[in-house]
Amino acid sequence: MPIDLNEHLKKKRAELDEKKGSSDNQQPRNQNSGGGNGGNNRPNNNNNRGGGGFNLDMPMPSMPSGKSLGVILIVVLLIVIFIAARPFVIVNAGEVGIKVTTGQYDPKPLDPGLHFFMPIIQDVILVDTKVRTINFSRSEDMGNVGRESSILRNDAINVMDTSGMTISIELTVQYQLEREKVPATIAEYGMAWEQKIINPVIRDVVRSAVGNYPTEELPTKRDEVANLIYNGFKGKLDTTPNQPVKLVSIQLREIVLPEQVKTRIEGVELAKRDAQKAKEEANALRERAKGKADALEIEAKGQSEANRLVNESLSQRLLELRQIETQGKFNDALKENTNAQIFLTPGGAVPNIWVDSKNKQKSSVVGQ
Repeated sequence: MPIDLNEHLKKKRAELDEKKGSSDNQQPRNQNSGGGNGGNNRPNNNNNRGGGGFNLDMPMPSMPSGKSLGVILIVVLLIVIFIAARPFVIVNAGEVGIKVTTGQYDPKPLDPGLHFFMPIIQDVILVDTKVRTINFSRSEDMGNVGRESSILRNDAINVMDTSGMTISIELTVQYQLEREKVPATIAEYGMAWEQKIINPVIRDVVRSAVGNYPTEELPTKRDEVANLIYNGFKGKLDTTPNQPVKLVSIQLREIVLPEQVKTRIEGVELAKRDAQKAKEEANALRERAKGKADALEIEAKGQSEANRLVNESLSQRLLELRQIETQGKFNDALKENTNAQIFLTPGGAVPNIWVDSKNKQKSSVVGQ
């Protein structure tokens, strides 16, 4: 049966008192242990104790009473509850904390660091404020990305053109929560705020922007479409109450056209290339013809300029000299043949003189 330590200590103190009053040769007393056990004869002579014997003169430690033990148990229990309840939170860099007291959101966000709160009536919500990314891609390109990387994946945005064919738009959107407005944003939209602010809005903007162009022109109007999407989405975010999100960038990665449209566009592009090639060949022929015409014109101008210079060189003195030379030849011809017949034929500045003598062998032309 269990032993009462307090009762046992009282008995030991009584025995010590009795031993102090007795003589040195006092016989050991018999002690009856509780529960019917036989008494044990224990010598009282210290000289007979071995080195490993129990010294009854050593003071025994006192055990706490029932009340003290209860207090200790309560303290230990409170420490365990404190650790289990975890009434503190660590806000990391790139996050803000929102303290919620009985359902009410504190409008001031908690900065990075250690923060305490009262369990049961208070809680702290951690919200990521780093730049977040949504990739709109086809299902075969989706892949798996964890939420820790702040990257989400959604299906590509499908747009139907006027002919009923589907066009898939793949793009990447980067955005960031406004830090000081996080408590109001979470209170208004909840933790699924992206599905209410980002996803549906960007889809509407893309469909509106792509619908402004014929399907065949989309590949050549890529930059214009990207600008329309960016400006349209930014305008939507700026008009959202409280402006909770800041747009960082939008990248239009790919415009996926149906196979029928691709075939039609390739045919149009081929026809354009053929027309351009024919145009270039015609221009080349025109340039060559123009070169020949220019050459002839230059040659004609050169000849005309030469004639002009020759005409200008025929001055009055030169004409007189030519006339004197002709007259001299005429006189020489008359000396040789006095019976000559002379014909004057007009031609240029100096007339041609034909001298015809009776002897035809002496006929000559003068002044040619």
